[in-house]
Amino acid sequence: MPQTIALVDDDRNILTSVTMTLEAEGFAVRTYSDGAEALRGLTSQPVDLAVLDIKMPRMDGMELLEKLRKSSALPVIFLTSKDDEVDELMGLRMGADDYIKKPFSQRLLIERIRSILRREESRGAAAGASDQALLRGPLMMDPTRHLCTWEGKPVELTVTEFLLLKALAQRPGHVKSRDQLMDAAYGENIYVDDRTIDSHIKRLRKKFKAVVDDFNQIETLYGVGYRYKES
Repeated sequence: MPQTIALVDDDRNILTSVTMTLEAEGFAVRTYSDGAEALRGLTSQPVDLAVLDIKMPRMDGMELLEKLRKSSALPVIFLTSKDDEVDELMGLRMGADDYIKKPFSQRLLIERIRSILRREESRGAAAGASDQALLRGPLMMDPTRHLCTWEGKPVELTVTEFLLLKALAQRPGHVKSRDQLMDAAYGENIYVDDRTIDSHIKRLRKKFKAVVDDFNQIETLYGVGYRYKES
């Protein structure tokens, strides 16, 4: 079965051209011209990955992502306008996996899609090979169920957030550079901006602080990277 990509954009030209490119690469494609329509479709018929435009009528990409994240860890790539840095950062903080600026190279989009899907496949294979959960004091991470808890309380993480936290928590006290965290979350052949990793880390901290106010396990070493605090 081909992997299925959802395209959500109010620009018909983008929907048509990107659909043709994706189908030529062997993907199945579902298209939606606004967020409200996409929410109904993605809820009833899940896909493997969604590419969302941020600015759309009726329901924009931000609101759509917020609603999807209530029940799904679906990988999401945002399409953003050239100068919308605020939208990019907000999207990452809300749980998007990646973003690409318009106008964009369709080849770049294909590479980002394939990288995230490969990551999903390898994560599933690793989970299938070993059902051992990662335990670090009050932290528990179970890759087989994509489950993370702190003191027994669930912490809802996106796939990217889960992989970043796992990379840090596997070796407490050891510093991970942003490049190493990029590789852990996106794969070695994809480059993302440093602030992408920073935004994901900020969102990770925020999610844990919603469970426990004094969460401070993820430490920043300015100019170096991040580490998970030793117990």
